[in-house]
Amino acid sequence: NWADYGVEGFFKGTKPWMDYHDQLTGPLSKIVGALPHEVVVMNQLTVNLHLMLISFYKPRGKRFKILCEAKAFPSDQYMFETHVRHHGFNPDEAIIEVKPRKGEECIHHDDIIKAIEQHGDELALVLFSGINYYTGQLFNIQSITTAAQKAGAKVGFDLAHAACNVSLQLHDWNTDFACWCSYKYLNSGPGAVGGVYIHERYHKDKDITRFAGWWGYD
Repeated sequence: NWADYGVEGFFKGTKPWMDYHDQLTGPLSKIVGALPHEVVVMNQLTVNLHLMLISFYKPRGKRFKILCEAKAFPSDQYMFETHVRHHGFNPDEAIIEVKPRKGEECIHHDDIIKAIEQHGDELALVLFSGINYYTGQLFNIQSITTAAQKAGAKVGFDLAHAACNVSLQLHDWNTDFACWCSYKYLNSGPGAVGGVYIHERYHKDKDITRFAGWWGYD
């Protein structure tokens, strides 16, 4: 198409580039259990997580903390640290890690729920992996979502090791947002484009902070 059309390839040919990502949202929405319009294909995992935190991590008063699992993927931990520093918080105070019990490898689900309830009025965000990369533990996304929202926090998931690995129903579970890469169980190569899910209830919410660009502005 480039040889035949040049820049007009954005609009001409059998698969114009302008709407190219729309060819992927349908299949990906089935993989993560979302509606097609709740999925977008863009960027890389950590960039997308930062963008989601711009919209969904809104620290106010004493509600400024983020709850996650211990031994989250290192890039997620860097993302947490630098994002809370951007807001002027000390990561040692703002980030709560739920750890396995002494002598154990996996985190008890009850301990996650108790931590959410214990810190409920301080939590701005709960963000877990779908599957912990270090142990292979599959977290109960639906139950964590329900508990976090009951506590008044937003809730999201890093699905890098879960997308296309386990059954997901993000829309039905009412999860606020999720991000994933495509170079693990989706089997693409280095530099492959990541994905984002945002529940449709936020699509027309004018109170959600968004960084605008070519595609992010009406």
